[in-house]
Order: sequence, then structure tokens, then C-alpha cells
Amino acid sequence: MKKSILFLSAAVLLTAASCQNFKKGDGGLEYKIVKDAGAEKAASGDLLSVDMTINSDRNDSLLNSTYDMGLPQIVNIAPDSIPGLYAGDYNSMFKMLGEGDSAVFRLNLDTMAAKTGQPKPEFADKFVTFTVKVRKHFKKGQLTDSAIYAEVNKYFEGEIEGLKKGEEGKITAYISSNKLEPKKTTSGLQYIVTEEGKGEKPALGDTVVVNYTGKLTNGTIFDTSDPELAKKENQFNPMRPYEPIRFSIGNDPVIQGWTEGIQLLNKGGKATLIIPSSLGYGERGGGGKIPPYAPLVFEIELVDVVKGTGTAAAPSLPEQIPAEPLN
Repeated sequence: MKKSILFLSAAVLLTAASCQNFKKGDGGLEYKIVKDAGAEKAASGDLLSVDMTINSDRNDSLLNSTYDMGLPQIVNIAPDSIPGLYAGDYNSMFKMLGEGDSAVFRLNLDTMAAKTGQPKPEFADKFVTFTVKVRKHFKKGQLTDSAIYAEVNKYFEGEIEGLKKGEEGKITAYISSNKLEPKKTTSGLQYIVTEEGKGEKPALGDTVVVNYTGKLTNGTIFDTSDPELAKKENQFNPMRPYEPIRFSIGNDPVIQGWTEGIQLLNKGGKATLIIPSSLGYGERGGGGKIPPYAPLVFEIELVDVVKGTGTAAAPSLPEQIPAEPLN
């Protein structure tokens, strides 16, 4: 619920700013200060903890959002003397903000290309829009680098602890909002068989072929074997194959929730797996798309089962190497 409120607040900020004229800054930068909390603004060497969404002006496509991860982004304010920086660039935006401030910036890509000598990115036409809320301002002052980063690390430990404490609530809210009635195993895995298969169940040592879509409990899809869905979600990667994943149960490294969940299905069956982080990517998260302590939802289809020649030994959870999302 907290993440939903935060995401909504970002959307409100963007909508409010879009209804008003942006001010013109250096280097073609356009900006709208939505809230000025009156705090000291960031300076070179400082760090900001921010909630942020990044949108392309091409079909208003969402490029990135800290709200998906449930963790803020740390922005390091670089000195102006660093080569490649210019007035009106990414670094300039954050020097306009302090703790408690919020704003919308439109970074001019034509200026960026001219100033840096780099080609414009292909994902936008002229502007990239940043909607920013500053959570915390870490002031460099006379602190050593190690001292200020120690502050940041302590801060992030608290943020991650909050994710850990909130995991069970995310699972409960997902089940309730989707009106699901899952079965639950002793490990904590919850599942709903949506289509009964007609073949046999796989066992340890068997090779399985699986179609899948993985998402967070807020609905954000982080990986899929379906190319059309990947395109729809603006996640299509032409460098990877979009086809069912093939792996040997108990031999190939997949998350424990898959090792257990796949064995609950008959060949041809489909199911929704609700996987707690203890059976997923745990305290580390995965692939830059899955936060620490994130419960996961997988829609899976067991396409085929190839019987193994012998029974594999099931890897214990601490030794299980999580498979990273393929995107």
C-alpha cells in the first residue's frame, strides 16, 4: 500500500507540472519546482536520496522508476569541473533541490548531444522527463568520503529492513486484491492451479520446458518468455531469445520456489506461483529489477517434461544459486 501511495504521488506531481508552464533554465533544461521545502540545496560532493520516475517524450514511455524497486536512488552531486558536465545537464537538476523538495525536469537531448559530442539516445525524441522527490540530503561538508558513505550505508540498511518487515503484507495484499484462494506448502510457497494438465508430474532429475511471466506484487513485470508481452511492457530485448525456458530440476540453478512449484504441476498445466523471498532472491534481490526481500508472482505453463535417467539430489536452499531474470 505504501508503494502505491508513493507511485500515485509521483503521478500527481507529473500531472500537476504538465498543466503548468515549465521555466527555462541553462542548456535548454526546463523545470517546475512543485514543492520547495526551504531546505539547503545540494552542492558538489553531497548525495541525495530520491524517489524518481524517468519518462521519454516518445509516447510518454516510462523508462525507469524507483517505486518499482521500493528503494530510493542515491544521486552523487559531481563537481562542475568534471569533463562532460555542462549547465543544464543531469547533475545541474539536482543542485536545484534540497531535502523535502520535489520537482519535474525536462532534460534537452539536443543540447546534451551538442555539449557532449555523443549521439542522442534512441528511446526519446527531444526530452527526457525526471519527476523527483528528495527524501534525504547527505551533506559532504568537512566529512571524508568514507564518513559520508557510512551514513548512506546506514540509511540504506534501514530502508532494506523496512522491505523485510513489509514482505508479508505485500503477499497478503496481493492475494486479497486479486481475490485469490491459493494453497500453501510447508515452505511458504503459495500456488493456484489455473489449468490442470493431462500428463505426469515432473520429478527431480527431469528436464522441464516452461513458459513464464514473472512480476512483483505491485504488478510490475520483470521477465517473460512471451515476446509480445515484452513489447507491450516496453521490455523487449532483441538480443535475447523469447522461448520457453528449459532446465533440469535439481541440477540447473533456478530459485527454490521454481524447483518446488514446477513439481506440483502435470505436463500441460498452468499455475500462479506466489513465492516468498526466502524461496526467491532473498536479501540480495536479483538482476537490478527485483528488490531485496521481494515476494514474486510467476504465471507458468509446464509445456513439456523429459524424463531424466536418474534422480538428482535437490540443492538445499542456502546453496541454491538464484537464476537471474533474462531481460
